[in-house]
Amino acid sequence: MKDFRGKVAVITGAGAGIGRAVALELARNGAQLALSGRNLDSVAETAALCEKEGAKARAYRLDVTDRAAVYAHADEVVADFGQVNIVVNNAGVSLTANIEDVTWEDLEWIFGINFWGTAHGTKAFLPHVIASGDGHIANVSSMFGLVACPSQGGYSSSKYAMHGFTDALRQEMIISGYNVGVSSVHPGMIKTEIAWKARASANRDRDALAANFDKLAKTTPQQCAHTIVEGMRKNKPLILIGSDAKAMNWMRRILGSAYMKPLTAQMRKEI
Repeated sequence: MKDFRGKVAVITGAGAGIGRAVALELARNGAQLALSGRNLDSVAETAALCEKEGAKARAYRLDVTDRAAVYAHADEVVADFGQVNIVVNNAGVSLTANIEDVTWEDLEWIFGINFWGTAHGTKAFLPHVIASGDGHIANVSSMFGLVACPSQGGYSSSKYAMHGFTDALRQEMIISGYNVGVSSVHPGMIKTEIAWKARASANRDRDALAANFDKLAKTTPQQCAHTIVEGMRKNKPLILIGSDAKAMNWMRRILGSAYMKPLTAQMRKEI
């Protein structure tokens, strides 16, 4: 997909952060936007910002964990826009907890949004993206969908699952001969509010974790969005965002499973 002008893009988690930034980046590239999130007011703000860029944009309230609602949303978007070319499954949450301490409720919560939300969005919109004849699906995983990190077992496993799901889809689209690009997106630490909306086990200080995240995050949502859009333009299978994500990927590739030794040593100092 070299040209986004006139293309219809669906973005989940579009009320703030990466989702809002991707919406604005695509708006500046001439796309039309179907934007969704749980907080309709925040999504409406994003839509208004996109309209200021000259784009047609509409806001929808959506809970990506509700499969029936996501399928109904797909039908509604097609009715409103006529087609769907691009899907960015961006809605996601974070969780800090050792596997020993994590509750079943929190594990189900994070998989419901991160993995099942992505699966619902992909499955519901895939027939429409294929039918468009010129489409792309980008699923936003994480650098912890490349390597596992202590205290991030629930988060990493949900993002690993997204990565595998997305890579399989890319290969299937090629084998089937469909003109649909597929990208697995792996941001590092991005300056968004995700850490402040995260969950943590009872023995951890969520606010202190979020404050530390803010200190370490170097990449802006705007930089992240530009990288995602350019990655889709080039049909990259793996879109790495930030020096931290790139470092994690190289460590995984060079060291194999031995990446865990330096990561464990580093995290022992921080946990």
